[in-house]
Amino acid sequence: MLENIEFLNKEFFWLLLLLPLAIVWYVFKNSKQTAELKMSSIQGFKNTSSFWSKFKHVLFALRLIALGLLIVALARPRTVDVSTRTKTTSGIDIVMAIDVSASMLAKDLKPNRLDALKEVAADFIDGRPSDRIGLVEYAGEAYTKTPITSDKSIVQRSLRDIKYNTIIESGTAIGMGLATSVNRLKDSRAKSKVIILLTDGVNNSGFIDPKIASELAVEYGIKVYTIGLGTNGMALSPIGFNNNGTFRYGRAQVEIDEALLKEIAVETGGKYFRATNNDKLAQIYDEINKLEKTEIEEKKYYNYDEKYRPFILLAGLLLLIELLLRNTIFRSFV
Repeated sequence: MLENIEFLNKEFFWLLLLLPLAIVWYVFKNSKQTAELKMSSIQGFKNTSSFWSKFKHVLFALRLIALGLLIVALARPRTVDVSTRTKTTSGIDIVMAIDVSASMLAKDLKPNRLDALKEVAADFIDGRPSDRIGLVEYAGEAYTKTPITSDKSIVQRSLRDIKYNTIIESGTAIGMGLATSVNRLKDSRAKSKVIILLTDGVNNSGFIDPKIASELAVEYGIKVYTIGLGTNGMALSPIGFNNNGTFRYGRAQVEIDEALLKEIAVETGGKYFRATNNDKLAQIYDEINKLEKTEIEEKKYYNYDEKYRPFILLAGLLLLIELLLRNTIFRSFV
């Protein structure tokens, strides 16, 4: 409770400096008023009040404490209870189009391109609590893995399930991946619609031209961020199958159609990135996260509970006790 107390008029605490001055004045005053009387014997006097005379300074202490309490009351102590209500004023709908062709198993990123992407994308999704996100995966063809949804647990589960498989036709159909993503967003009423298109190759299959797909994105007001994934030069990539059905790896040239990806990004108002390692990939998603800000309206409600009244009441009680003692028990000493 004490940690929530604040003082509205802190300047009144300067008055506390009066207390030590009052003590000095009281000591000085009593030393001047004390008189000495020398007598050979006091046997003839009846000493009935010597006990109470020892406590006469209690009156001053009570008045001093009361003054301190009144100063604290003047500083207006109060507790503050703050409640916050947030509301998304303009959310963003995002579709992440992920290349799942065999080349995404290349090991120039650790442990491979696809797993590195999934790890970074999971962090990106967690960082967008107010947005709706969908997933599209593509190779030689494309399909929707998860429609845009605000349920991040569903998106994360679908992301973990993404892997290379032989069901999807082999190849890299960038146009198909982009067009499928546009189709997921075209009816969205979000203020901002974004596609994050990632690939590690060139468009070599599919029946939709990437340029046609980018024109569709422009028509529906969709911004596309494109990411070329893969190191420069040669990379350890799948080049065939072993007898047991597993991939055989070998050094292969990394080929990414950067010109196409840049063109798509420029035409749609997005940006092109090149990720050559795990750290760079994480930085790219972090930059996109900063570029696409969701507007959130935050309202704070303050509930103040004034706490000065107990100080005033206690000060009044002490002054009343001091007044009663002064006019009864200590009447002959003051």
